[in-house]
Amino acid sequence: MSLNETAQQTPFTAKWITHPSALETPVGVYLFRTVLTLDVVPETLVVRVSADNRYSLTVNGELVSRGPGRGDIANWRYETVDLAPLLKAGDNMIAATVWFLDITLAPIAQMGLRPAFLLDSPAHSALNTPGEWKSLRHAGHRFVPVDRPAMLWQYFVVGPGEECDAAKIPLHWETDSEMDLSEWQTPHALDTAGTKGGRDSHSPWQLIENFLPQMENTPQPVTKVRRISLNGWEPQEVDGTLTPETPLVAAANSTATILLDNEVLTIGYPEIRVAQGRGAKVSMRYAEALMGGEKGDTKGNRDEIEGKIMRGNVDTLLCDGEDIRFHPLWWRTFRYLQIDIETGDEPLTVYGVTNYFCGYPFEERGKFACSDPAIQKIWDVGWRTARLCAHETYMDCPYYEQLQYIGDARIQAMISYYVGGDSRLAKNALMLMDASRTPDGLTQSRYPSNLVQMIPPFSLWYVGMIFDYWRHVPDPDFVRSLLPGAKNVVEWFLRQRREDGLLGALPWWNFLDWKKEFPHWGDAPGAEEGGSAALTLQLALALHELSLLEGDLGLDEDSNRHEALSEKIKLAVFKTCFSEERGLLADTPDKTSFSQHTNILGVLTHLSDFVPNLNREQASEKLHSDKSLVNTTFYFRYYFHQARPQVGETPDYLDWLGDWHTMLDTGLTTWAETPEPSRSDCHAWSAHPNIDLLRYVLGVNSLSSGFNSVVICPHLGSLTWAEGTVPLPKGEIHVKFERLETGFRADITLPEGIEGMLDWESFNRTLTPGTQHFEF
Repeated sequence: MSLNETAQQTPFTAKWITHPSALETPVGVYLFRTVLTLDVVPETLVVRVSADNRYSLTVNGELVSRGPGRGDIANWRYETVDLAPLLKAGDNMIAATVWFLDITLAPIAQMGLRPAFLLDSPAHSALNTPGEWKSLRHAGHRFVPVDRPAMLWQYFVVGPGEECDAAKIPLHWETDSEMDLSEWQTPHALDTAGTKGGRDSHSPWQLIENFLPQMENTPQPVTKVRRISLNGWEPQEVDGTLTPETPLVAAANSTATILLDNEVLTIGYPEIRVAQGRGAKVSMRYAEALMGGEKGDTKGNRDEIEGKIMRGNVDTLLCDGEDIRFHPLWWRTFRYLQIDIETGDEPLTVYGVTNYFCGYPFEERGKFACSDPAIQKIWDVGWRTARLCAHETYMDCPYYEQLQYIGDARIQAMISYYVGGDSRLAKNALMLMDASRTPDGLTQSRYPSNLVQMIPPFSLWYVGMIFDYWRHVPDPDFVRSLLPGAKNVVEWFLRQRREDGLLGALPWWNFLDWKKEFPHWGDAPGAEEGGSAALTLQLALALHELSLLEGDLGLDEDSNRHEALSEKIKLAVFKTCFSEERGLLADTPDKTSFSQHTNILGVLTHLSDFVPNLNREQASEKLHSDKSLVNTTFYFRYYFHQARPQVGETPDYLDWLGDWHTMLDTGLTTWAETPEPSRSDCHAWSAHPNIDLLRYVLGVNSLSSGFNSVVICPHLGSLTWAEGTVPLPKGEIHVKFERLETGFRADITLPEGIEGMLDWESFNRTLTPGTQHFEF
């Protein structure tokens, strides 16, 4: 939705509100409620709701919305929610839990200003804040800073743990319309809400509608018990369950530890149910894997627990003797969940844990199957990885950071197009990245973020991400709106060129890949002192991609200029960095280091066009065959796979998946950030096989903007058959390829409005909408 469309919506008349105590002591949890009395339930009752930092909204005790979708103050999200399905005749409780963390406690991905809540109903103004709303500061809920030593001093920035005192929770506050409100206060009214671009908007929160759907909220019991320790005894490995039918009773004045294994990594709101046990303390600690080794800092096989310990963030419940269910306000990530119990003078019954899986509600519309059953597991694990890293924004990893980095998000967006058939989260990411740009024109490396971080090469990948969106999503007006920012990015880099045409010394962190051979934290060789061939070629690639989409949008003058600059820059790299002796590009003009990364970018930019007697296929083959090159890790392998030979003796893509088979052998159930030892066990930038199994093995590629036409060029390699589905904006492509004794068979179905080409070895045919069969 454009800025003008948002501003032209029904103006807000509600005011932001806060609890009076929040004006002086902002960090805390705040409860808001009002009663809506109805004679007749309307067919619809739409409200617009937001908060700073976060809220959950219930109607008669039933969850209806969580939010707001993450953004910044100048682009603050609100959700539009229909309350009618949960309303009844008579009194209805509308209630919200709101919490605020300042910059010392908040996740780095969480931006904010001050505690506030807003609810506005265009058709039912009685619900508007402040109206008849009442507020209470939750005295029983506090935030506990992360225990850094317990996290091995890793970069863990997803927010604090929580402690809840059950005795201080107001009973039935979300459902009882007649409860005692003597301790509740009239909220303090702040500014009238205003949409971004509205003439009368004087609120610091410039509101835009969140066009994303609500996150999934699916209950998944966590029942498998792997280990128990009672009263300080040595932990005993067991094979049991923890359920309401098989609860654990901890005796009075005792301790107990229960290790639960979800068997695969997951995310969500883990809810524990306990009863009795007045004075007991129950903690839940979360980890991707248990830690072993002499220093307790080695993961090893993720399935193994013997001799290993739990390290991770923790949430705590202080029990009051009642039957209670507790879950943290923010979702957690875990495979292993450890329950630690200390009882007082009463025994405690633990009925179990149910995890409410959350995440962006992607559907697995893309499908892949083949004659090698091991590939199906790689597909399944990749899709799980992508899902665990997709929420209100893409996230690099769900356990350690939960930050939307451009380098990660470009790959995640492609998975969204090819497997999810859903471009909304990618569009949201592009909007946020555009909003992150600093006055010099670069995007920030990650956004939203309350801590500025700059990785200039990621700004070039941002241009590439716009290009990907243009190729796969029919949304030209949105792409056009991003062009000024994309041009500012490339202009910044063009200003950094030296006389020899290469980029000079670059500021900030110029991350290329997690390689120990590279300087500092994965910096591209030559970035700090100048003369980086890889980063200069990345600029050439961004200029070429920008030129293509400008040409498609009718901006011929800009397109021609950017393409000419791209060619000029590639020529400069060839003249300064190509080694005639090795037939490869060096990382810098001194030609002392050679990497796959620089040569991958050489292939992707068609640099071989400048090299006599060397075509693109030969350049690609050298990239694959020369083992002396600094190789790529999982992240940059995405671009390695794109630089594959296009003709001739094409390597079998499935032979390139050895590292993914190795990860499965170590018990990983999602793809790791790097080869072992890996910090993060779930990093969506490693899930790109889910793209290439469809784009390369099945060969389905966009041939024009908006995925309006396709070229299908399969590479089965050693497979005897492969089939799958690729969701397009206009429908779904279904393909199946099979080796016959004397040739091949192809079955292809295109949706209406899509045409294309089949290019399989020496066999070429025009494709039309509908189903077609070929044998050759």
